[in-house]
Amino acid sequence: RYISIFRPSVKHEAKQNKAQWKTMGPAKVAVPSPKDFLQKHSKEPKLQERKIEQDSKKLPALSVPRRTDHPVMGIQSKKNFINTNAVAAITRLPKKPQPLYVDSRQGDKYLLETSGLVPKYIKKKDYGVTPKYLTERKEEMKKAQKEYEASILEQLKKRAMKVLSDEERKRILQGLKKNWEEVYREFQCLPVKIDTIPKRLHKEKLETQMKQLEHDIQTIEKHKVIYIANE
Repeated sequence: RYISIFRPSVKHEAKQNKAQWKTMGPAKVAVPSPKDFLQKHSKEPKLQERKIEQDSKKLPALSVPRRTDHPVMGIQSKKNFINTNAVAAITRLPKKPQPLYVDSRQGDKYLLETSGLVPKYIKKKDYGVTPKYLTERKEEMKKAQKEYEASILEQLKKRAMKVLSDEERKRILQGLKKNWEEVYREFQCLPVKIDTIPKRLHKEKLETQMKQLEHDIQTIEKHKVIYIANE
């Protein structure tokens, strides 16, 4: 088993120091003097004494005249205040009345400008002008659309696809509408009372044909560019 080399010295120091603290403290303690008793407010922090400045004895300057002061006499003005005020009143622009509105029987008045009834926004310089961020966004969308169409054309060229021309698209659309009219005419010729299974099956067949033709017509009208595979 491991034994420390400092074990004997530690035991010796512990025996020497242990005897002094057997009485819950040192064996001999200096007795305090009866003159050094605890006084009131002796443990509170003491502030430095305030230095009294010499200028504090001076009174602050007063804004009102003193009792001993005398007004300056003998100063007269040659200005004609009556004529000056009359000319200023004649040449002054008339004061515009403040626009108000009344919306109650008691006649309570409110400012018209803050009511929302004055068309302030219509008179702005940039009113009705398309914001700059919208134009930039439209240009970005157009650019992205062109890049998308170019990528599709490249893919179609690789896959041997061709674009359906406008004339062929219109011709197919007219043919679909004509077929729908023929099926609808045949559907109108059905009897009012369908009491047999063949009649019911025939009616369901016509309804499915009409729905399919309507779906094809909507698809062709919705998409202006149609790609078809080369045979």
